[in-house]
Amino acid sequence: MAITGRVPLLLLLGLVAVLARPAGSTAWLWLLVVVLLVGLDLLLAPASGSLTVARRPPGRVRAGHETASTVSVENRGSRRANLLVRDAWQPSAGAHGNRHRLRLAAGDQALLSTPLRPTRRGELAALGVTVRSFGPLGLAARQRTLEAPAGLRAVPPFESRKHLPSRLARLRDLDGRSAVRVRGQGTEFDSLREYVRGDDVRSIDWRASARNRSVVVRTWQPERDRRVVLVLDTSRVSAGRVGDVPRLDSAMEAALLITALAARAGDRVDVVAGDRRVRSRLRLAGARDATSRLEDALAGLFPEIAEADWTGLAGAVQSFGRQRALVVLLTPLEPSAVEEGLLPVLPVLVAHHRVVLASVQDPEVERLAGRRSGLDEVYAAAAAEQTLSRRRATADLLEVLGVHVIDVPGEALPPALADHYLSLKARGLL
Repeated sequence: MAITGRVPLLLLLGLVAVLARPAGSTAWLWLLVVVLLVGLDLLLAPASGSLTVARRPPGRVRAGHETASTVSVENRGSRRANLLVRDAWQPSAGAHGNRHRLRLAAGDQALLSTPLRPTRRGELAALGVTVRSFGPLGLAARQRTLEAPAGLRAVPPFESRKHLPSRLARLRDLDGRSAVRVRGQGTEFDSLREYVRGDDVRSIDWRASARNRSVVVRTWQPERDRRVVLVLDTSRVSAGRVGDVPRLDSAMEAALLITALAARAGDRVDVVAGDRRVRSRLRLAGARDATSRLEDALAGLFPEIAEADWTGLAGAVQSFGRQRALVVLLTPLEPSAVEEGLLPVLPVLVAHHRVVLASVQDPEVERLAGRRSGLDEVYAAAAAEQTLSRRRATADLLEVLGVHVIDVPGEALPPALADHYLSLKARGLL
């Protein structure tokens, strides 16, 4: 049961009767009248059992983007129903404008649409549909929450897809669909052309040159069907926020961009995500919907307050096969975590694969290192400089071991990693 704002107004109206006849019995009589009217209105309200609701599953949506939940309400009773319907979702689903007023004649049906804008990734659930059926006086209503289960999958926003068109244009050039060709080891033969100044003399085809009046060189195009293995660290260090974005979310953006690019290039992409245990293992080789499948796999991944077991993650990488691959470690460049967990397994990975470590850098640390106008800022700058020095030392150590390090701010990580991937293909090193 629920009462409306008309009941307090009706009680206040009783002041007129009390002023006209100032006696205690007048107040009690007016209160009794109001109670009887509310009770009568509640009895005349259509029973909520005569209403049925059904929900259309909204499916999937990118976090931060808008979709809609559609609820069908049908009046199976014999009387007109004056209703207030609330389509309830968990708070992170971002439901707004979810209260709907409608009048349904007997046997009528209505479709109600509630906008949703999820603020986080993952599986989001509907909490039910609450229906208030009002009486003819609008004083009271029968209230009941009807079960209408539904789920909404919020996948990563993939804002880095704005960088995809420019990288695909470069890929088309490398792939031979434009006039540009590259030369070097690890590429497939494409065609012959006349030598021009600046060409590598090692690309000269002497037999073909002997049959022509000019010197001829071989042109090459990047090999297809290469392997790319993405390793997402979901341990405690990935929970740190740079600005208002968790490091793991920035790593996911980079993983989605390089997956979309590698899939268009004809390369095979495998993905491993985990911390103290492997949380997700995905083979996307030959999948036309590789990016969509990866989005679904990443939707339910969140940082765990635990250390990363890099031995287990490296074993998962090796389980995909012994063929040489580009292994991208999407993990923060935190000196203690890298030195204690990652360094012991790097020699095995570097011996069989080309390894890249992609990390999200916090620009605020560099800003702190440059502020020295007061005593407090000097102390903060000294701490920031020490942090930067340790990160540089760790990056230098990784480079010595044969690991290429990309340490840039979160929004710059996806294009930087994509550019490195294209550079490797252009030089025939992938």
